[in-house]
Amino acid sequence: MASDRRTLLADAALDVLADEGIRGLTHRAVDRRASLPPGTTSAYFRTRAALLTALVTRLVQLDQAELHTLAADLPPLRTVEDLVDGMALLARQRLSGEGRRRSLARYACVVESVRDPELREILVPRENSGREAVRTFLAARGTADVESRTHILLTCIDGLILDRLAHGGHVPRTALEGLIAAALR
Repeated sequence: MASDRRTLLADAALDVLADEGIRGLTHRAVDRRASLPPGTTSAYFRTRAALLTALVTRLVQLDQAELHTLAADLPPLRTVEDLVDGMALLARQRLSGEGRRRSLARYACVVESVRDPELREILVPRENSGREAVRTFLAARGTADVESRTHILLTCIDGLILDRLAHGGHVPRTALEGLIAAALR
């Protein structure tokens, strides 16, 4: 039961962060969002740091599940167009619905992690089937320094998503094509 309650509170904290920003993330706000009595969140997460750690851990779990599902649902990456299609799908998911809410929370947490090594460590990019698919795609084309190029490509796409999150709109397909072409050089 405690584990379920912790997940409920972490999910509520994620929602508060997405809706109200880092300043709005308080124990009381999480209690309200979770429809629980005042003091519940602080009983499970005594400090703001503990609450942020739980939120970031949950965010990474949700992101990893999303990336696993995305990679499983896509056909094998055989062409550049296949990779562009996959990255375009990821961008759309990260900019709409629950994906948008998680993106808002993720970027707020990234900024917080600048001053918090524990959060930074939790947010370090994880191995997942999506990252592996990109790595395999680049390696199959003889790309030099596959690890570095995979990291740079995914970081640049993440930057495009952040830009569109802040300014509205979608990630242009031409931008994805250009990034992938650069990674293959």
